[in-house]
Amino acid sequence: GLTRHLHKLAGRTRQPFRDPSKDAVSGTCHISMYRQEAVRDAFRHAWKGYKAFAWGHDELQPLSKSYSEWFGLGLTIIDALDTMWILELREEFEEARRWVATELSFNRNVDVNLFESTIRILGGLLSTYHLTGDPLFLSKAEDMGSRLMPAFNTPSKIPYSDVNIGRGTAHPPHWTSDSTVAEVTSIQLEFRELSRLTQQPQYQAAVAQVMERVHVLEGKLDGLVPMFINTNSGQFTHQGVYTLGARADSYYEYLLKQWIQGGRKEDQLLEDYLQAIEGVKKNLLQRSSPTGLTFVGELSHGQFSPKMDHLVCFLPGVLALGAHNGLPADHMDLAKELMKTCYQMYVQMETGLSPEIVHFNMYEGSSRDMDVKLADRHNLLRPETVESLFYLYRLTKDPVYQDWGFQILQNFNKYAKVPSGGYTSINNVRDPEFPSPRDKMESFFLGETLKYLYLLFSEDPNLISLDRYVFNTEAHPLPIWTSAE
Repeated sequence: GLTRHLHKLAGRTRQPFRDPSKDAVSGTCHISMYRQEAVRDAFRHAWKGYKAFAWGHDELQPLSKSYSEWFGLGLTIIDALDTMWILELREEFEEARRWVATELSFNRNVDVNLFESTIRILGGLLSTYHLTGDPLFLSKAEDMGSRLMPAFNTPSKIPYSDVNIGRGTAHPPHWTSDSTVAEVTSIQLEFRELSRLTQQPQYQAAVAQVMERVHVLEGKLDGLVPMFINTNSGQFTHQGVYTLGARADSYYEYLLKQWIQGGRKEDQLLEDYLQAIEGVKKNLLQRSSPTGLTFVGELSHGQFSPKMDHLVCFLPGVLALGAHNGLPADHMDLAKELMKTCYQMYVQMETGLSPEIVHFNMYEGSSRDMDVKLADRHNLLRPETVESLFYLYRLTKDPVYQDWGFQILQNFNKYAKVPSGGYTSINNVRDPEFPSPRDKMESFFLGETLKYLYLLFSEDPNLISLDRYVFNTEAHPLPIWTSAE
């Protein structure tokens, strides 16, 4: 009804929707409601495909009307639980809850990735428990958490990457005894919270040991960490390569967020975070040519590479959140500059959707700011840019961030929406005629991307307040601990 009503309004004035910043307050409110409803429509469409063709399985393959399994644990359902609650899709939520109550069992002979199952399954269950107060989700979270603990049985206490949750065994990947630094340092929010809720200290103790170990390790550059760490020796390996993209990204995010989660008392985490941001500024920040976009590159054995993963677009949001928690104001300035760059990674593509990786031009006389290699032209429906847009809007109230987010949602609808239900990743963001769909809807599209879009369009600062909750790296909100605890 709202959409029809808005169309009537638009028809009466013979004008399309305008930039809400130029509207009266009531107009802004209408537009926000309209945009939030557009997100709910997108969720319903995605859910329709999942229900019809992939129910109870990990991920929907919307084109072949089938599914793919990763862990075989209904990953999309668990990842989307709190999104449905926040979007007030109660019918869908109840259906999902019934599945969790009657079908979800972790007693299975299956290997799961410690990091992915912690952030998606453990994080999703804990967050849903907090939002609903329903003990079902806490008991499932505790079951999962206890089954992940064998990962920490290593000579160095740096966890293995893979756990068999039925057998209680763990091992590194077949090709190496290394774990990824981001993976072992981005499970802390969830395990710490599990300890707090269950009054069982072993979960927090296991992940705290990892942070303490990484804190003192040799091989950092101005607070920046290498990408791999050995589970036997507990030392960094493949040293000399520094990135804020894949394999290192969420280490930095969780330094800040653990400090916030714990009530801003753990100085070591804060020191490591502040040092790392200075390291980014000193070693990885550059400007592109011709328009001078600020970007975060990579360093490999002293050589700077102007390569930036879409994953790095988590950084503007984290910087803004830090500034909101009393960290230096120039963190917010940098957040705004990088936010603009991440938006340009969408705008400068023919589909208006960002590729997985861009290379920025730094040479005078470049005709465009960024190039995209053929192998990097895919878009996986990733959340990082809309995640940062949410933080920037929530903390600055500048409506331009909402406008940017709505454009991105419209382009998902234009190039990634599958008529029979669901959304698909695409292979080529530079070809609007044939973006070359990949036939996969990642669980994070429902767990993160649509949730952050909905929150971005909300005018209610208390809808998952940033002073009461901290989001894990899969967009699952967990409570900030009050001093009484």
